[in-house]
Amino acid sequence: MIDIGNRIRQLRIKNGLTLQELASRTELTKGFLSQLERNLASPSLQTLDDISEALGTTLSVFFKEEEDEKIVFTEEDVFVDEQPGYTIHWIVPNAQKNSMEPIILELKNGCRSKEIGPHEGEEIGYVLSGRVWLVRESISKDVLVKKGETFYITGDEAHYLENRGSAKASVLWISSPPVF
Repeated sequence: MIDIGNRIRQLRIKNGLTLQELASRTELTKGFLSQLERNLASPSLQTLDDISEALGTTLSVFFKEEEDEKIVFTEEDVFVDEQPGYTIHWIVPNAQKNSMEPIILELKNGCRSKEIGPHEGEEIGYVLSGRVWLVRESISKDVLVKKGETFYITGDEAHYLENRGSAKASVLWISSPPVF
């Protein structure tokens, strides 16, 4: 059940309003609004509608229960995409809707990732095991990145990772915005 007083207070503070400013916008008294925020009084539906409007929201949004945002993901949340030569572990479900998209890329020896085309944004990678070569279209010399090392690039040119070693390589690879 929603705590109406607390919800009014949260929205008022979020909107940067004092009790007096909210009172002026709703034509209610500062004292009455204070009582509402402390749950010492109960508003009528019309009064609550007026308060919601003054706070830039609607009654339906006001009463919508906020779902707890999931911030910890477990092995059960991971989606695994097996491709010839590599496996992508999508470690944050639906990350394409976020501003960052992290994956764990496992590259078999002698294989490479798909090529990421030019895009606006940045990428960072951390080699968890093995070693990879970062291959970019405009750079004639590929860059070796070993276990425990990080690469950081802009997405302004096509690029991919390649495993030229004899063992599997694993990379935590994060793109902002999502491009994988």
